[in-house]
Parts: sequence; C-alpha cells; structure tokens
Amino acid sequence: MKFSPIRTLFAAFAVTAVLAFSHPVCAQDHIVPPAALQQNLTDSAAARQQNEEQIQSLYAQPQVQRALRAAKIDPQQVTRAVSQLSDADLASLAARSAAAQKDFAAGNINDHDLLLILICIAALLLILVAVH
Repeated sequence: MKFSPIRTLFAAFAVTAVLAFSHPVCAQDHIVPPAALQQNLTDSAAARQQNEEQIQSLYAQPQVQRALRAAKIDPQQVTRAVSQLSDADLASLAARSAAAQKDFAAGNINDHDLLLILICIAALLLILVAVH
C-alpha cells in the first residue's frame, strides 16, 4: 500500500487537528480553581496551627515543664521539635496530647501517670524529628 504525498499531508493535518482541539478540553477537567487551592492551603495551615497549639499548651504547663527537666529533657528542644514534625505526625501527637489532657481532667489518670505519658510523648517527638 503506497501513500501519496497528499494523503500523508492530509493524515498529518488530521492528527494535528485532533490533538490540538482535544487537549484543551481534557486539560480543563483537571484544573483546580485557584480559590479551591487557596482554601485548601488555608485549611491546612489552620489545622497545623491548631495542632501545634494543642501540643504547646500541654507542654507549657508548669508540672509538665518540671517533669521534663527531671527526665533531663530540654523543654525548649521539645517546643522546637514540634514545629519540625510533618502534618500527619503533628496531628497524631496532638490527638494523643488532647486525650492525655482529657483523661487527666476527668480523673482517669493521676499526676504521675500523666507525667510518664508526657515524657514518652516528648521522647517520641524527639525521635521522630531526629529520624526526619
């Protein structure tokens, strides 16, 4: 089967036309509006800020500061390490600290147990930061 130059030119033109007209339509289906991207970034930053505040409020308590010093863990190092966590690790740690505070407030755990939990969380935090 032999193609003439006119048929080859026509086929090339047809393929080019199909690709040129189909690409913008397909691409528009996958474009995320700038407002949605901005909202996603804002929500993510707000969630991260809230998680950091949850952890910092726990570690700012005087009895926690004393317990960390007694365990030879620098409270400032823990504070700095919080900001270096990934979003997933930060969310997990915030949930654990909120649960510990809630249990302590409800009387489910005593001072000693809470301090042990906090020291374990601080150690985990420092290990996570060291690994990353």
